[in-house]
Amino acid sequence: MTDAALRAAVEAGLLLRARQGVYALPDTAPAVLEALRGRGRVACLSAARHHGLWTLDGGPHSQTHIWVDPDRHTVPAPVGVVVHRDGHRAPRRLETVDLAHCLSQIARCAGAEAFLCALESALRQGLLTHGEREELRTAVPVGIRPLVDLARADADSGLETLIRYRLHLLGIPCLSQVAIPGVGRVDLVVGDCLIIEADGRTHEGEGRHRDLVRDAVATTLGFVTLRFDAAMILHDWPTVESAFLGVLARGGHESDFGRRVRAAF
Repeated sequence: MTDAALRAAVEAGLLLRARQGVYALPDTAPAVLEALRGRGRVACLSAARHHGLWTLDGGPHSQTHIWVDPDRHTVPAPVGVVVHRDGHRAPRRLETVDLAHCLSQIARCAGAEAFLCALESALRQGLLTHGEREELRTAVPVGIRPLVDLARADADSGLETLIRYRLHLLGIPCLSQVAIPGVGRVDLVVGDCLIIEADGRTHEGEGRHRDLVRDAVATTLGFVTLRFDAAMILHDWPTVESAFLGVLARGGHESDFGRRVRAAF
């Protein structure tokens, strides 16, 4: 295309000019446009969302993160944009850093919980090879490396990941993704008979009715069910923690008949 044709396309709204010599379609994600304007790629949590991973949102987690080659100059980052300049091989894609790169950035920038949620989402979708997982172990801070081994590929959502990890920090063992005859697959089971369910958006409407039926059947079979929605898990964790600690203190996770389920490996 000629310069005149490009200018006409921009004026007509058919193209967006990210920077000199770089153009994008009108439906390009805002984070990608910000990265292109800064001569970088979408990075960290922003890249995780671009790759389709479950991520923690809200507060600083919602800012746009971009990666800029540390050996190249760049224009000042726009207000509210977090710039990463970690040394790394050049990404294969123009708009975003590679998946393993963005996970290692999350580990250093957003911390253990955000890293584990994104990693388990990637494993769930089969986006990481065994070799990439091994490389990731050496790329993250030493204190976070154990989470690479702790991560599972069957976590139903980041909410489940958060609960299981926080139980782990409290020294409370649990089983994950357990199939209970008559009830179906539940998120977590603590002790003999305590079911913990993390409800996301799929548990609204008709899903809510199915959950109530499942809970009733579970009660009939001798289980105790604690069910928490995203708002409680993300924004009111003390209430969640108090609930299952209260059940444990009363022995509600124990059964006269012993453990009702077995680990599903």
